[in-house]
Amino acid sequence: MGSAISARHLRKIYPKSASRTPALVDLTLDVPTGGVYGVIGRNGAGKTTFIRIAATQLEPTSGTLSVLGEDVTRGERTIRARIACVPQESRPLYFLRVEEVIYLYLKMRGLDAVEAHRRTNAVIDELSLGEFRHRLVSRLSGGVRRRTLCAMVLGSDADLLFLDEPTTGLDPLARREVWQSIRRASREHRTIVLTTHYLDEAEALSSRLALIERGQLVLEGAPADLRARVRYPYRVTIQGAIPRSDLEPYGQVSSIEGGYLVFTREPEARELARRALEKGLRLSMGPVSLEDIFLDVVGRPIEEDTPANGEDDEREVTAKA
Repeated sequence: MGSAISARHLRKIYPKSASRTPALVDLTLDVPTGGVYGVIGRNGAGKTTFIRIAATQLEPTSGTLSVLGEDVTRGERTIRARIACVPQESRPLYFLRVEEVIYLYLKMRGLDAVEAHRRTNAVIDELSLGEFRHRLVSRLSGGVRRRTLCAMVLGSDADLLFLDEPTTGLDPLARREVWQSIRRASREHRTIVLTTHYLDEAEALSSRLALIERGQLVLEGAPADLRARVRYPYRVTIQGAIPRSDLEPYGQVSSIEGGYLVFTREPEARELARRALEKGLRLSMGPVSLEDIFLDVVGRPIEEDTPANGEDDEREVTAKA
């Protein structure tokens, strides 16, 4: 089937970064054609920088990146005609109505009037934007504006869609509607690159996942493969002072910030939780999830921001001409 995106030793340092810390460090990965490829990581880990380079908005400092068979440094015009992107920080045109802004976007992508109208109506229904279709974008809430952006891109005919944190700020019902639209686009044999810090979203939608931390790829594979890293069904997270040797008889132990993560079986998990409570330690327990895999690999929860790197420092990003 081939690769929709192929990155080799990709590196990015923002020239205006005060720290000069690379936003991407020797990133090598392949995004298969078709399906949803999830890119997960903490805020500032390098996810958005990767998206911006792949969408031809930034040039890499070094390394190579091809998108749909074209090098991003030479084939940007060809690439841009075949991709669509929901940036992390973007707003639809405020002076247009919802229906108008979606239709205009599809027309600008080259669709004829009939097809643009058909797709506009379909995606408005799909994302439950009907009650807002004649309302000015300037009068919408932030969540509805975000849904409108998603509608513009998910209603397009692009071969490759970049969705950078598409459901940030959406309520649970709106998130599920965006999920259904993403699944529909995937069934149309298009490729979707999804960046998110919602691990339930990543696991529900992605056929493959890449975990990026401090600009580096640290884990990659199908969700089932990532879960298979742990042979135990339960986990116990313990915060506080306790010798690691006291925990090792219970199962697989990993050091995390402020304590330990223990993968074990349910009876041992309950016994360990009882002992930890007797010692006055803070704990949580439950079935192993993708969030636990992330914590095991990175050592910190995904909700914590990555320490400042070039992606955080660079606020003025100039798109390529």
